Amino acid sequence: MTQNANYTREYLNIIDALDGDLPGRRAAHAYMDSSTAIVHGTHVVSSYVPRLFDRETYDAFKNISETTYSICCKIMQRYLDDASYRSIFDYDPRLVDLILLPRGYDALLPFMRADIFLNEDDLSFGFCELNADGSSGMNEDRELNNSFTASPALARFKQSHQVQSSNLFDTWVDEFMRIYTSFDHAIAHPRVAIVDIFDNAITEEFKVFCQTFARHGVDAFMVDARELTYDGTHLRDKQGARIDAIWRRIVTNDVLAYWDDVQPLINAVADENVALIGSFAGHIVHDKQIFDAMHHPSTQAFLTTDEIALIQAGVPQTKFLDASQIDLNAVIAQKDKWIIKPTDSYGARDVYAGNMYSSEDWQAIVNRFANGAAGAPFLVQTYNMPFKTELIPPCYDISAREDDQVPRQTTFYNNLNGLYVYNGTFAGIFSRLGPQPVISEPLGDLTSATMWVDCNL
Repeated sequence: MTQNANYTREYLNIIDALDGDLPGRRAAHAYMDSSTAIVHGTHVVSSYVPRLFDRETYDAFKNISETTYSICCKIMQRYLDDASYRSIFDYDPRLVDLILLPRGYDALLPFMRADIFLNEDDLSFGFCELNADGSSGMNEDRELNNSFTASPALARFKQSHQVQSSNLFDTWVDEFMRIYTSFDHAIAHPRVAIVDIFDNAITEEFKVFCQTFARHGVDAFMVDARELTYDGTHLRDKQGARIDAIWRRIVTNDVLAYWDDVQPLINAVADENVALIGSFAGHIVHDKQIFDAMHHPSTQAFLTTDEIALIQAGVPQTKFLDASQIDLNAVIAQKDKWIIKPTDSYGARDVYAGNMYSSEDWQAIVNRFANGAAGAPFLVQTYNMPFKTELIPPCYDISAREDDQVPRQTTFYNNLNGLYVYNGTFAGIFSRLGPQPVISEPLGDLTSATMWVDCNL
């Protein structure tokens, strides 16, 4: 059993000993309200209780994430090399063409975040989803850790423990530039663009990364993918600035949604006149069909025994919500066992856990999405029960309350652990928690600072 719950209880006891540590809570809240941790125009909500992980947990995260990365890379490479293997996936033909575009550098999967549910008692786990180039949350973790700089409670906790956080910015910029040097057409001083559809982007995070690139001596800027132009030799932004390398943050379903607008990007990549770091082959990882592919005999034939064991331990049963793939009556009858998701989306959009609904409502949900009824394919997965952590829920209006009006009661929230992997190396955690079975912003989720306790990293 890990020490995580003991660390959290020790920290909560310190808060109690400090009579709620209201000055610390107020200061942390004020910091976040003026921070760059802004998602779609709203400052990130958090608790004054960080996620405190021990070395045993760190090692488990590292093993799970790096083994998962190895599996994903093997699947991606087999897809690229073997046309017959591609038949186990069902993609839009345009996506297949994008996936097969030349890459021109050595990193098959530069950036990955594996979202898992870890049982912190016995270290068993189950996957939620895998994310590739569109992964975010790094700036939330950075700012949340910053918000504890002057925390009296954390300062007292540190009197008994070594506490460390992850640097998710400098490590990524270093790795990005190392990958770029392996590009077939690399130049000495590349201009780097972070490219996304800004309507859906976490632009404040992009700005911090641009500042980090600048500290490393690299000219970096952010560009909306719809504003790119291509003259057959150079890809440029709307001001005409040349782009040599792209950190692709635009996810492939947005590429398809804005297909005509992003042709300059696609053509420049096809001509190998820009390094697209995070190739379109990353779609294979983010599309939830990969979980079914992991169980496929054609896949398991080229995996190691350790990789197969991880799949058996943590990969949920995943099938298209279609009568040809799964018994829909069984899905309806055993609602608490299942969760319904789109094959390729983000932000927990159209995600439905059966244990949140009555039998009647669940049947209606299944009927709404089964057999392509919604106009797009949906998947059904076995539901993983999240591990619960004790915390103090956020007080959104703490600045307007007197001390005796600030709630201090703890409760338990469900955990979702996002494991960052930078080109094969475990880099850190995106810690999200929520009061509901589905952990998402509309259902009251929050992000917590991730801290490593007595890990000697």
